[in-house]
Order: sequence, then C-alpha cells, then structure tokens
Amino acid sequence: MLTVGEVHTSLLQHSTALAQDQSAEVLNLVEGEAVLTSRRPSLYAVSPDVRTGVDCWLPSAKNRQLRGVGAVVTRAVITGGRIVQASSIIQVVAGERRRPWSHYLANSGVLETVGKLDADDLTNGFLHGNAADVLNLDAITGRVLDSVQMSDLLDRRPPLRAARTRLRWTAQVHRQPGEHATADVAVDSPTLRTVRLTVSPQDVPAAVAGLCEDLALHDWLLTMLSALVEAAVTRAGSTQEHIERLRPVLEHLLHLWLPGARVDPRLRPIWDRLEQVPGFSRQWQSSVNWIRDQITVGNMAILRDLAARAASQSYGSATLTEPFSTAGSGPSDRRVGRGAQAPRG
Repeated sequence: MLTVGEVHTSLLQHSTALAQDQSAEVLNLVEGEAVLTSRRPSLYAVSPDVRTGVDCWLPSAKNRQLRGVGAVVTRAVITGGRIVQASSIIQVVAGERRRPWSHYLANSGVLETVGKLDADDLTNGFLHGNAADVLNLDAITGRVLDSVQMSDLLDRRPPLRAARTRLRWTAQVHRQPGEHATADVAVDSPTLRTVRLTVSPQDVPAAVAGLCEDLALHDWLLTMLSALVEAAVTRAGSTQEHIERLRPVLEHLLHLWLPGARVDPRLRPIWDRLEQVPGFSRQWQSSVNWIRDQITVGNMAILRDLAARAASQSYGSATLTEPFSTAGSGPSDRRVGRGAQAPRG
C-alpha cells in the first residue's frame, strides 16, 4: 500500500489571532458540512474535506507512463488562530481498468491505477520529480490554501512576513510485520521538504497525514524563526530595529511550539527520534533564548539612555538657576560703575 500527500503551511493573513468561531467561519469551505474544532492543547480548527477528481499520468522516476484515476482529499487547518495549513492525501492502489466517475467519487481519497503499479518508482518520482503533466498535489493543495487566505474575514495585515513552505510525503507499509515506523526527512530547498515514511499496516493514512501536518507546522515555525534570526545577525541596523523585527515572534507564535501534541501515539516515536537528530526543539529553544537576550540587551540600552538623558537635563537645570541664586549675596559682589556716586555714610 502506498499513500502520498502534501502539506502547505503559512501565516494567516490577519493582524490578530482568530477566535475559534472566526476560524470555523473561515474554514467553512464545503456548504452543509461542519468544521471540527478543539481547544486543547491549543486552538485548532479543521475544515470539511474538499474533493478534487483527477485523471492523469502518475509521477515516475523511470519515465513510465502509468495512468491514475481517483479523488484527492484536501483539508485546511488553522492552529492557534495564527497558522494555516492545507493538506492533501491520496492512497494509491492497483487497478485493472477505467471505471465510471461515480465509483471514484464514492471512494474519495483513493486513486486507482490503470496498469501495473510500481510503488518504489512512483515514490521516487513523486518526491523528486518536477514533470508538469503528472499528478500535481502542489497545485491542488495551494488552491485550497489560497481560498482560505482570500476570505473576506481576513484583513491581510499580518504582524510579520513569512514564506509559505511545502512538505511532500510518501508512506509505504513495511514488507516485514512488526517493524517500527521510520521517517527520512530531507530539505530539498528553502521552502520544500520531502519525507519518506515506512509504517505498519495498523497505521491508517489519516494518522500518517496528521503526523506530516504536525511536522510541517513545526518545520515552518523553525524555518521562519531561523530566517528572522539570520536577518538580524547579518543585516546592518540598530539593536532597537532588530528587536522590532523579532518581537512579533514572541508575541504571536512562541506558544504554538508543541511538537507531537496531536500525533497518533503509534507514530509518536518518529517525533521522538527527530527530536534527537536533528533536534528540532533544541534549535527552536536556542533561537528563542537568543531573541530574548537581544530584547533584554536592547531594553537595558534604552534604560541607560533614559537615565543619561534625565541626568543631563537635571544638570542643565541646576546650571541655569545658579547665577540667580548667588548674585549679590555678599559685599564683595557689589560693583560701582564709572561716574556713579558711592553712597554717603
């Protein structure tokens, strides 16, 4: 069994965090279907599934021509009222012949091949191929995310600028039962990550998709934070200018770092291994501590400037008032001008 998917992650185009009812309204993408919400461990809202029918060639590392027909399932997610994601998933199975569309729509989330399926070839082609005339989850996922970002409820004045990231993933079932789930994560470009998963038969596609959404969310947070820190270190500017660029992270996004909080317990060991190598939380905490140190140093500099200014103003006031308080205070300060008469005794 082979499952493929893609997750796009971005900052919601709004000046403030959305309340839960606002998130539900923004995610009302399918008329008559409910938006799912939860408040623990953070605000979380999931749109109804958006189904997109596809009838196209499938990616192939060997340039094979294999046709696939089915319905891709895409959903949008808003976390903490701040971060928005669109996530597409489809399970690829071997088929024999082309069937009516009613069959595929009744089995949404499943793509049947018209011909022999080579799972390894399709995996390699999907993760690393760039052909334009094959199954394109990038376009399907991006369209759903764009529809959320264009909602009339958003004012399009986000507190900071951050690039959209993409995470493309595949999941195959272990050939030998009893083996643990594994994940190979690669950074293909500044905005694209690829994940190759091997899971057990008991790990359902929805749980695997949830793991990838959580991984994509925290990868976006770390990528955004690293870019801001790099800009503060390499660009010329005053400490106060750097602080103003970094402050929104602490105010709006810091509390959303909760790796593995919504991951299925069976797949949680994958997150645990990623925390060891490369160590997502270590890098996140190191960057957060650096930002806090910069803000502390900047605040101390401001306090020193204010103290010096106050001392200067106090000294200036004392200098201006001194001649008036001491003039004519003793006999030696009296002066008799030329031509003036001294007082008679």
